[in-house]
Amino acid sequence: MRDSFDILLLPGDGIGPEVIGATRGVMDLAAEHFGVRLSYEERKIGGVAIRDEGAPVSDETLQAAAASDSVLLGAVGHPDFDDAPVRPEAGLLKLRKHLGAFANLR
Repeated sequence: MRDSFDILLLPGDGIGPEVIGATRGVMDLAAEHFGVRLSYEERKIGGVAIRDEGAPVSDETLQAAAASDSVLLGAVGHPDFDDAPVRPEAGLLKLRKHLGAFANLR
């Protein structure tokens, strides 16, 4: 059994950062209990990525997602971008396409 996993954290918008923070705490406790090591990388997606990086998801984030063992996504979407030409949700769609995924697991 593997004893090390690389996890990409994508907190995103709204409540996403809070959800990812709580999830990470639970994962750390589980990892300690089962004797595995989790390493995390955090990147931006959604409205926060549009605001800070100019796009709902960067190519670097897509590459990091493909290289990781797992991707944890908080939430995408924010009322500030309701009438924007590029919407935060486009980042999620691009991520799914890049990973060949068709659904989210909640």
